[in-house]
Amino acid sequence: MGDLRLRLNQTQRVRLEAALHELQILAAAAAAAVTFADNIPVNPEDTILKGHGTSDQDGEVVATVCGVVERVQNLVCVRTLRARYKPQKGDIVIGRVSEIASKRWRLEINFSQGAVLMLSSMNLPDGIQRRRTDVDELNMQSILEAEVRHIQHDGSLDLQPRSQKYGKLQRGQLLTVPAYLVKRRKQHFHHLEQYDADLILGCNGFIWVGEHVAVDEGTNLNEDQHKLSMEVEAFTPLETRRHICRLANAVRVLSALGFTLTVELIIQTAEASLSSHVEISDMLGAEFYVQTAEREAKRRADLSRRMNGPR
Repeated sequence: MGDLRLRLNQTQRVRLEAALHELQILAAAAAAAVTFADNIPVNPEDTILKGHGTSDQDGEVVATVCGVVERVQNLVCVRTLRARYKPQKGDIVIGRVSEIASKRWRLEINFSQGAVLMLSSMNLPDGIQRRRTDVDELNMQSILEAEVRHIQHDGSLDLQPRSQKYGKLQRGQLLTVPAYLVKRRKQHFHHLEQYDADLILGCNGFIWVGEHVAVDEGTNLNEDQHKLSMEVEAFTPLETRRHICRLANAVRVLSALGFTLTVELIIQTAEASLSSHVEISDMLGAEFYVQTAEREAKRRADLSRRMNGPR
């Protein structure tokens, strides 16, 4: 929240502060937040496993970082609210090719170490079955999506596209947000049919919003068929471009406010701008930020009342 810089008038400032204060109260009620050296209450009769962010001090479990206490059976740990991306095997990531080496690419993935993607692992467009050439090697100077396959001893990552839906990304926008705003979920690929757009939430904080690309993983085309298919629909329709820009601005607003990014919240924000007749460029204005914070505070308050009754 502290990174948010807006030109607010006095009324907008009061409204935004009230909405953010309400969100903080709701967040504190929903989870046990701790700061450095705080005691974490545990049952002394239980066998407690101290996980990340905790330590044993004079028989007490204390927090070594600021964050939210999480408990999984007997394991107690503290999840930091703000942290750099820490890769795990199976993570869906988006990266930009930073270097072309022999039969491999090095990717920038918003991590302290680099990532490597082998040419032999790449799925060529439309499932073409042929040997990879030097032309293929050069043609991948772009944005790619892949999955973390292995973490090396030096911290570098090996990436692998598991199927045809992974690979080169085109006709869209790449957004960078703090990685802690993207939670690991079962599904990171989303086809937004109402917008004819694809939304990919990378665990590394890179988010892709682009024109929908239909992938038939059971079809293999030869090279001539692929060239023909590329000549069809060689441009993105204007209406789709507008949808992409509106969704991208929704991500920017939510990220600036520090909200966890989910496909549902992104769609709700884009729909709210449409229903309020807010122009795409005006979504980045102060009033829409304030409205988004107020709307999220109201949504969470309503959810809290349904779950726990009125406060």
